[in-house]
Amino acid sequence: MSHTEASNNNKDYSQLEPIEKASIDELRSLQLQRMRKTLEHAYNNSPFYKAQFDEAGILPSDLKELNDLAKFPFTTKSDLRDNYPFGMFASPMDEVVRIHASSGTTGKPTVVGYTQNDIDTWADVVARSIRAAGGSRKDMLHVAYGYGLFTGGLGAHYGAERLGCTVIPMSGGQTEKQVQLIKDFNPNIIMVTPSYMLNLADEMERQGIDPHQLNLRVGIFGAEPWTDAMRKNLEQRLGIDALDIYGLSEVMGPGVAMECLETKDGPTIWEDHFYPEIIDPETGEVLPDGEEGELVFTSLTKEALPIIRYRTRDLTRLLPGTARPMRRMDKITGRSDDMLIIRGVNVFPSQIEEQILALATLSPHYLLELSRVGNLDTLQVDVESCEPLDEQASAVIAKKLQGRIKTMVGISTKVKIFLPETLPRSEGKAKRVIDKR
Repeated sequence: MSHTEASNNNKDYSQLEPIEKASIDELRSLQLQRMRKTLEHAYNNSPFYKAQFDEAGILPSDLKELNDLAKFPFTTKSDLRDNYPFGMFASPMDEVVRIHASSGTTGKPTVVGYTQNDIDTWADVVARSIRAAGGSRKDMLHVAYGYGLFTGGLGAHYGAERLGCTVIPMSGGQTEKQVQLIKDFNPNIIMVTPSYMLNLADEMERQGIDPHQLNLRVGIFGAEPWTDAMRKNLEQRLGIDALDIYGLSEVMGPGVAMECLETKDGPTIWEDHFYPEIIDPETGEVLPDGEEGELVFTSLTKEALPIIRYRTRDLTRLLPGTARPMRRMDKITGRSDDMLIIRGVNVFPSQIEEQILALATLSPHYLLELSRVGNLDTLQVDVESCEPLDEQASAVIAKKLQGRIKTMVGISTKVKIFLPETLPRSEGKAKRVIDKR
């Protein structure tokens, strides 16, 4: 047994770790120490980062304080694609024990690698995340994130086992069977995308199962942005606490940040492993805490794929810590690369979703269809009603939603109301936008 395995086995995951109670000064001191080590490791072992730093005329030793990180170049998704498959790695392949990759739907997949220490760190932060959601070794946890190259399933699985939970490795899909097992096994916690949880809730209703009679008390939802309106919808329908977990494969996977049960005020970033910045998406300038911009991460403990100033494209802001000394991230308002520009107005799907969920007669299942008529972009919002509606009632609701979107978002739309269960369903990340332009 390695020293790492022995120390992990002796660790008490039921209690807060010392760093979760540390002072800000202690946290910043640890971050600086780990950041220096990471920059040196990246420079000395990754040809990509050596070339990047040399081109920028900067050395790891130029980092004297945390703010000096702003002098170092950004890493983007296209850098990972350009160095496909293993060109970004900083560990030899005989030390890499796991490979994950994105789906590659918009080009080459982004490939990430993990040493055994990376896997242990990842399991630790996910265990910490589940504990922050009120989980313990007494809980049974149903994993409905996809297993395989996607980081969700295995990331959740290893973290739940590390905490000592009884794990149900269901993966995505097979909705009827998922619900049957949730009823029969009666887990306490589920980890899944929020859009797929809606499918499971619909299926429970179809099967005549009252979720309020189940042991399910916590949903840990991630892998896609979701609104507070969606949180309320899920909590009321299922009788659970709905909490937000954040992560992305390039930085680690799920468990980069986690919302704490006692505050439910946005995910706490585990800053001892992941250093956050907020930048202006246009200029790259670092913005002060509290200002909205693009989230950027630097890994502080990763070995196989250290990541320096990775541009996530997620738009949010950094907020002071509450349940923990580490900073929180606000709800993601959208992405700097999935922003829709419609007749000069910047629109995020989450803004439309908020207006849909403000109307009790409409369900959270929707699609945004973009098309071009002449030289003008038009947006059609396809949305399901909760109950079957006649033509007149549909027209009234459609007009109401149009008015809300016009007032709150600032764009004119067409709205088409569909009968319940007629729009396509997601078995993983929801596809919300169909761009026909």
